[in-house]
Amino acid sequence: MSLALPLEPSRRGACPSLDMPMQTGDGLLARIRIAGGQLDPVRLEQLAVLGGTYGNGVIEITARGNLQVRGLTAALAPAFASAVRQVIDVETGLVVETPPLAGDDPLEFIDPRPLAASIKALAAPFAHRLGPKVAVIVDGNGQIGLGALKADLRLVAVGPDIWLVSVGATLLGTTRRPLDCAGVVLTALASLGLQGRATDLPLADLAPELDDLVSSSAPVRQPVSSPIGRFPMHRGKATGLGLPFGAMACESIAALADGAWRSGISAFRPGPHHSLIAIGGDGSLIEEASQIGFITHPNDPRTRISACIGSDGCASGHIAARAVASRLAPSLAPGSNLHVSGCQKGCAHPGRAEVTLIGRADGYGLVIDGRAGDTPRAVLRADQLETALLAAQG
Repeated sequence: MSLALPLEPSRRGACPSLDMPMQTGDGLLARIRIAGGQLDPVRLEQLAVLGGTYGNGVIEITARGNLQVRGLTAALAPAFASAVRQVIDVETGLVVETPPLAGDDPLEFIDPRPLAASIKALAAPFAHRLGPKVAVIVDGNGQIGLGALKADLRLVAVGPDIWLVSVGATLLGTTRRPLDCAGVVLTALASLGLQGRATDLPLADLAPELDDLVSSSAPVRQPVSSPIGRFPMHRGKATGLGLPFGAMACESIAALADGAWRSGISAFRPGPHHSLIAIGGDGSLIEEASQIGFITHPNDPRTRISACIGSDGCASGHIAARAVASRLAPSLAPGSNLHVSGCQKGCAHPGRAEVTLIGRADGYGLVIDGRAGDTPRAVLRADQLETALLAAQG
């Protein structure tokens, strides 16, 4: 498959892929969607080696559980894409997401994977008219939910054959006909063109079609659960690990995969919130993973910090954002969140954060309850950061 021209990051609806990487401040960024959502330790190690050979030496796992490799050049990106496909099957088309323990989770109401596959098949004839950022979540409502992720269409099981239906941020109610609901919503999205999202849908116009499919219900908030820790499965257990700030050195990923056999790990599944789920094993992986640098406890303050690579690998970065974030992690109060950005673009966390530090030519901009692009209330020196963070947290 030939490589398309790099995507411009500013284009609305742009979304990088393996064959259409996006230009960033540190070269091209390729995003890899693993078909089936899991790979064995040997293939994970092979991907880590490829990331180190062709990219900047770092592998990222996104908030949605996709792999990313940065620092690719236009000359090497086609070879990287070809090499990846020799290792794994890559998923394309409409994004239909299920939790990483789907089908193996004893606490979910129903295995969501058959419905997810049916939705993808239903949308296949018109998927080329859906924007690349359109996402469907099908959640069996088990131990690791996807409630914190945005979706154009969300179906969450609340019984063996009852699903909560949400379009964008709007909860419509419950249905026993989730596939029919998906057909209505996705067909409407396709009619809007490649830039159409759920926020653009006139829900009042869809009401006549959905009224016969959806019953009103009281609002339900799906709890946000951490993917880090030990989780029972129908057979055995899973171990959820976190990547600090969503990234790990390729050598560290390779070392984890190489040692997986000692713990009886059969597979790895990239998970939400920058996690990597190890399937099987006796739990001894946790100590080894911690020594390598992975997050192994859900209360680790690094789970509440967003940080880009900064000046360590991006031409736009004024500060080594992840190094600063690591230094400040012990000062982050429980329940608080922090965003450390190499520049005012705020790539690692486009939304608001309680405290944001932005790299500048003259120091560190401090924003309280805002975004990286906001006007800072102060510009700090490096030796003022801990004091400022403690003061901002009250």
